[in-house]
This record gives sequence, structure tokens and C-alpha cells, in this order.
Amino acid sequence: MRDTQVQEYLRHLRDERQLSAHTVEAYGRDLSDLSDFLAAYYGSWSWDDVDRLAIRAFLSHLAMGALRRRTVARKLSSVRNFFRFLQREGVVAANPARHVRAPRQGRALPGYLTQGEMSQLFELAAQHAAQAGWRGLRDRALLELLYAAGLRLSEMHGLDMADLDLDAARVKVRGKGRKERIVPIGRPAVSALREYACERDRHFGPAAMADPLFVSERGGRLSRRQIQRVVTGFIALVAEESDLSTHSVRHSFATHLLDQGADLMAIKELLGHASLSTTQMYAHTSRERLKQVYRIAHPRS
Repeated sequence: MRDTQVQEYLRHLRDERQLSAHTVEAYGRDLSDLSDFLAAYYGSWSWDDVDRLAIRAFLSHLAMGALRRRTVARKLSSVRNFFRFLQREGVVAANPARHVRAPRQGRALPGYLTQGEMSQLFELAAQHAAQAGWRGLRDRALLELLYAAGLRLSEMHGLDMADLDLDAARVKVRGKGRKERIVPIGRPAVSALREYACERDRHFGPAAMADPLFVSERGGRLSRRQIQRVVTGFIALVAEESDLSTHSVRHSFATHLLDQGADLMAIKELLGHASLSTTQMYAHTSRERLKQVYRIAHPRS
């Protein structure tokens, strides 16, 4: 009977809610884990026997199995949705998982490149620019701007020629929620962008202000995947970590500013964060690095 109710719920997800097969399978695994636990917890049981204490015990059991908090939270969501279905169908009187709190999500510290690795990256980009014509100049300008302004991938992708003011050394960025911000950029980025713009005009003809800033071989806007490919290709040459991405350059921008004494509120504005709590993770990154330096360098650490 219990298996029948689970199968009926999975059919509801598949046929009525039209969730993907992968999602339905994940729900099935989560509910199978719950059933196995309840069999050990209760012995003989039905879905109407399950109370909040049993659900909390299930979460503790999952946590003891060294599952990530995110995974435990997802399984709780599966259980909560399943009991909501059972309550709606009249199988149970109440949802025992409704008021059970999910485990707090620990925020992973972002990956970043060291200042030395960034210097190596730009050296390689300069060599590439000298050998690969306008495409090499484009890639170097892209990398310089990404690091100079701490841009998100989506922000880089959406830049037009009109957003760039090289005389004032700044760029207008449209961030999340289409919120605009003005970000200053340094001399290396300005120089690289001037060279790229000149060579691009020679290759495609004078660019209009409404044209995309970074273009492909056909002259269209460079796609997000193409931008990611350019950036990760250079990162792979200088960094040992394999999971670094375009966003890691943004993390590097913020981390290096903080290392040099920049104010956290100023970094928040440059990054376009809505909340200071989002920016504060970079302070945690710096503290962890200081602890590591202390352990290595202090004679009585």
C-alpha cells in the first residue's frame, strides 16, 4: 500500500505536473530513502503514523551519512511535497514535514586566482594578442575588462559599444534586475580595448554605438559560451584548480581589492551586489588566507 501511494505520487509528477524523468527519479530515490529509514525507525508503520519527530530523525540520519546540507535540504523538500500530496488526497491528516526546518546552507568560499596567476594570465594574453590578429586583441581586451571591472558573464555578454567610455576610463554595466552601474577601469584595460577597437574597425568596418562590444568571426555578438571558452582556456594555463570559471575572475577582482585595503562597501557597489551580506564572503576568504599564512610563517603557530 505504501509503495502504491509513492508510485501514484510519482505518476502525478510525471503525467500531471509533467516534470522531467530525471526529476521524477530523484523524487523516487528520496522517498525510497525515507521509507527505508521509517521501516527501521518504526518497524510496522503507515504514512499516517509519521510525525515531525520522525522527519527530524530522518534528517539527522542523513546528516550522519556525510551528505551535503544542500542534498539534505533537497530531500526534505521532496518529503514535504509528498506529504502535501498525501494530505490533499486524504491519506494523512496533516503534513508532518511542514514545520521542519531545512539545515542552514553553508556558503562555499569562492574560487579565485592569485595576483601572481592573474599576472601570468595577462602575459599569455599579450603573447596571444601579438600572434592571433584581431581575435587575439579581442581576447586580451575581454580578459582585461573582465578583471578590471569584476563583471559577471551575463554582464560581459550584454555590453555594447555605447557602454564603453575610454576617455573617462569607465564602463556602464547592466546587472541583475537590469540595474545599471558605472564601473571604473584601469589603464591596461583601456589600452587593450583601444587596440581591439581599432583592429576591429579595420576588420569589420566602423562600429556603431549600438553594436555589441565583443564580436565573433562573423561579426555577431560573442555568445556566453564563447566568452566562457576564451576565459577558461587561459585560466587552465595558469591555475592548478580545475573548477575555476569566468566567475572566478570576478571573485579574484573582489578578493584582490580587499587584500589591498579596499572598503567592503565600495567593493559591494563595484560588484553590483544588492546586499552587503553577499559581499562579506570575500572577507571570509581573506581571513582564511591570513590563517593559512599565519600557520605557515609563524614560528609558534
